Amino acid sequence: MDLSSLRPAKGAVKNRKRVGRGPGSGNGTTAGKGNKGQQSRSGYQRPQIEGGQMPIYRRLPKFGFTPPNRKSVTSVNVSQIQQWIDKGLVSEEISIIDLKHLCNASNQDFFKVLGNGELSAAVTITAHFFSKTAEEKITKAGGKTVQAFRTLEEASKVNGLPLEEALLKPKAKVVKNVKKKVKP
Repeated sequence: MDLSSLRPAKGAVKNRKRVGRGPGSGNGTTAGKGNKGQQSRSGYQRPQIEGGQMPIYRRLPKFGFTPPNRKSVTSVNVSQIQQWIDKGLVSEEISIIDLKHLCNASNQDFFKVLGNGELSAAVTITAHFFSKTAEEKITKAGGKTVQAFRTLEEASKVNGLPLEEALLKPKAKVVKNVKKKVKP
């Protein structure tokens, strides 16, 4: 046995299907592609097949997706607060309303104070969230942190309370009433 006697296995090599050569060839008229439709045209590519699983193009939302319970959080660094103090834009107290105006935020935004930078002035800051480093830097400078629970929009809808108090009032937990079945 030598290289000249090597042959492909029997049945491994077939002649090419010659389509469109008339009815006698066995592949006339529709050229082995069935009748009409998208699949009989050139350039057709079958979509990705996933077996019985729901295909990816049906699982994904078609026009973008925004989670319904998403919180819009605007972040403020300690260095920004120091710059505002240096420029004289804020005094010893920074409220949610001040943060909204200074950050160009909306009434639906939550505010988070981050610890990037240094703070030298004693300031009382009201925000929804504080990072640990920001809280440490504010207290180290002699300031105070006050946590707010509601956005400006939510606080404006609270009846009987001024806006400043409504911001600081915690939200009540929603409890679903479950009907108990009475056994006969």
